[in-house]
Amino acid sequence: MDKLILVDEKDSVIGTEEKERCHDGDGILHRAFSVFIFNDKGKLLVQQRSGLKRLWPLFWSNSCCSHPRQDEDCKKAAERRVMEELGISSELKLLYKFQYKAKYKDKGSENELCAVLIGRSGHPVVLDKEEVADYKWIKMSELVEEIEQHPDMFSPWFKLEIKELLSGYKERIDSL
Repeated sequence: MDKLILVDEKDSVIGTEEKERCHDGDGILHRAFSVFIFNDKGKLLVQQRSGLKRLWPLFWSNSCCSHPRQDEDCKKAAERRVMEELGISSELKLLYKFQYKAKYKDKGSENELCAVLIGRSGHPVVLDKEEVADYKWIKMSELVEEIEQHPDMFSPWFKLEIKELLSGYKERIDSL
């Protein structure tokens, strides 16, 4: 069983707990990361989460998100998961960290201190179908329109992160 890193609001490690327990009820605050991969045309890789996911199955979300392992640097963990889920490599850059909570029906909750990272890749995508149902490359303007028209199709953390990313995203992409 996967153990997640429990943290306080300042991102100090306070223990570990099984992944399932961290997502039960209102959730237990734990460390996580979200990755945004752009291609050379400035399009964002978004994924549809697997139907096997306990929380937000088949919702559209950012390129990749997961949790670092014990004693694993968040950047290295994110680069590892991008390769495992999407079959692509990308050197990632930390943008910021934020804390959020979100409840999914009666199935559980996210309660995460999340590092948001950005990267670029032109490699072909090879999906891990247990993690990802589908993917697409999308212009930011089209993504914003889709989120406005169908907000219930997107994960809650993705909608929070995309707002922050939109403030100066072009400069952030160009700096990769």
